[in-house]
Amino acid sequence: MDLNDIRSWYTVVLFAVFIGIVLWAWSGSTKRRFHDASQLPFNEVEHPLDSSEDNKKGDHHE
Repeated sequence: MDLNDIRSWYTVVLFAVFIGIVLWAWSGSTKRRFHDASQLPFNEVEHPLDSSEDNKKGDHHE
């Protein structure tokens, strides 16, 4: 067995791992979890800054 055989088997193994990850990601059991994670940026509540936080930043001018 030479180096090219090892590289070929390594490629086949990595391709099988890739296919396994794709099948896991598209399986029904993870669909809801991934959907919930994709909605996280839209679920955050925005709070306006109060004057005490503006003073901490050092952006005020006198």
